[in-house]
Amino acid sequence: MATTEMSADRQVDNLIRRRIAELEETPFAPQADLPFIVADGTKLRRQHHQWMQFLPRIQPFYAVKCNPDVHLLRFLADLGLGFDCASLSEIQLVLGLGVDPSRIIFSHPCKAVSTLQMASSRGVTLATFDNSDELDKIKNVSPSMRLLLRIYAQDDTARVSLGKKFGAAPLATHSLLSKARALGLKVVGISFHIGSAASEPNAFPIAVRDARRAFDQGRDMGFDMTILDVGGGFQDSNFDLMAPTLRVAVEEEFPSRHVRIIAEPGRFYARSYYTLASKVISRRNHSSGAGFSQVGMLYQNDGIYGCFMNKVTEDEAFVPTLISVDKGHGVPRGQGKHCYSVWGPTCDSVDCITDRATLHSEALVGDWLKYENMGSYSAASATSFNGFPNTYEIFYVNHRMLSRKET
Repeated sequence: MATTEMSADRQVDNLIRRRIAELEETPFAPQADLPFIVADGTKLRRQHHQWMQFLPRIQPFYAVKCNPDVHLLRFLADLGLGFDCASLSEIQLVLGLGVDPSRIIFSHPCKAVSTLQMASSRGVTLATFDNSDELDKIKNVSPSMRLLLRIYAQDDTARVSLGKKFGAAPLATHSLLSKARALGLKVVGISFHIGSAASEPNAFPIAVRDARRAFDQGRDMGFDMTILDVGGGFQDSNFDLMAPTLRVAVEEEFPSRHVRIIAEPGRFYARSYYTLASKVISRRNHSSGAGFSQVGMLYQNDGIYGCFMNKVTEDEAFVPTLISVDKGHGVPRGQGKHCYSVWGPTCDSVDCITDRATLHSEALVGDWLKYENMGSYSAASATSFNGFPNTYEIFYVNHRMLSRKET
């Protein structure tokens, strides 16, 4: 696996350099000053292998909002994943790939009536709810849907808290289940989400125990409770710590194989999939002066209103690698480590990617910066603020589909 990944990394780097060389041939074309992305299918295979190794009982339903790249979705569909969709557009996107509606969960607890109707009419039958009014809507619009009650769960260390917006409080679950029963609706399980990019290992066991109590409430009322959805929150940096606590908690509280366990990973699959190349379009060097640091300033052609939105929403740290370009006109380049702050292209001083990046040599205008692990909530969150494009040219490598036996 390690040798394969090294080979794939070289392929990505070679493709980036080839593309930069092509752009250098037409330096005044608008495309020459736009960022681009390389997507590597090897990373998806690696992540799926790791998931199956740590959580073999839990079926992943990929969270489409994290990265709706069609090639990524098709690859994951071939690997056998389901899909967590939160909007009609996401549902249509997945169905357009030929995915059976049974492999989709409509996971938004607060749905518009038109979206609910359209999803139901397209054959999507599994959905979540966490409030009384949602039950009234479902009764009136799509009473045959199979429902999961989303309960409150919270990891206070998560980068994005979801408990403040979604999830029925423990004291509300009994009354919500009672109302669903009175309306003749089909509640088939419980769901929760401890927060995006979670890091507290005990958060999963607490949520699973709470789900067990709500699960038993539903069974006591006569519901055929068969599904537990443990949500998302998974990330590479601590997967080996978080996944075992979840696995043990599920086995303790839900030992019966008649209960289907699903999850909604997003960034775990998508984050390493993209590598971004961004061009240095300008720079300023400061040797002294009031109000200035000793760190130079680089301005690149992508920023927080583009693929770097996570700097604002999650305070994510980005680490660039310099790809130097020989301009061929004798511009001297300082050797040794150089420190820079890196800025996006907009006329907004908030548009700062990093306050301090250390590069292996001096960066010149026309060089490129490479950013790995740019596949989650990046291009999917890009805006057109200040008139800068929010679409990216993407190049794909290692996307040969695997057979079921290989996965």
